[in-house]
Amino acid sequence: MFPSSLPIFPLPSVVLFPNVFLPLHIFEPRYRQMIAEALSGDRIIGMVLLKPGFEDDYEGRPPIYGTGCSGLITHVERMEDGRYNLILRGLEKFIVHGEEDPIAGTQYRRALVTTVDEMVPGSERDALKSERQKLEALLTPLFDGALAEHRLPQSMPDEDLVNALAQYLEFEPLEKLALLERKGPLARCRSMVELLEMKALMKHGDAGRVH
Repeated sequence: MFPSSLPIFPLPSVVLFPNVFLPLHIFEPRYRQMIAEALSGDRIIGMVLLKPGFEDDYEGRPPIYGTGCSGLITHVERMEDGRYNLILRGLEKFIVHGEEDPIAGTQYRRALVTTVDEMVPGSERDALKSERQKLEALLTPLFDGALAEHRLPQSMPDEDLVNALAQYLEFEPLEKLALLERKGPLARCRSMVELLEMKALMKHGDAGRVH
């Protein structure tokens, strides 16, 4: 059963998606403690995005956005000085309902969450495949020949490809958060197609201007 509370790792520019891998370097003492305790338990932490203005209270409890994604620590390297290099695999999207009161001796934050089921229903499978093809058509010109096939593996399930592209493409953090907030992979894919089309139009518009 998925836990109803999670240790959270708030960052200003990182958004994790289900079934996508994320490398992290952990160096702050509070997050070293968080990772050490996660490794002695279920190895699950939650990734959330910090709201603008976090710099003023970064060492405290700056505001976070209300949608995040849990991740399972699949690989870990602990350095001699106590830092960690690790790999997270995205598990499930969640909604934050609040935070637990700090426990004496615990430096990191814990959020009260409920998970969001993103299972693709059979009735959406054909539409998702169609939207994936639109997405791939928009991205293929960015790669050359065989490289496109390598970057966009046809064997990857539709929802996994959508989530991987949402995480790895060069979108702004708030754009990625908006994609995570969408209701499932089909809506996420449609939004990503619209976003890429808009960016292409803006790029062509700028290129056509006389400076």
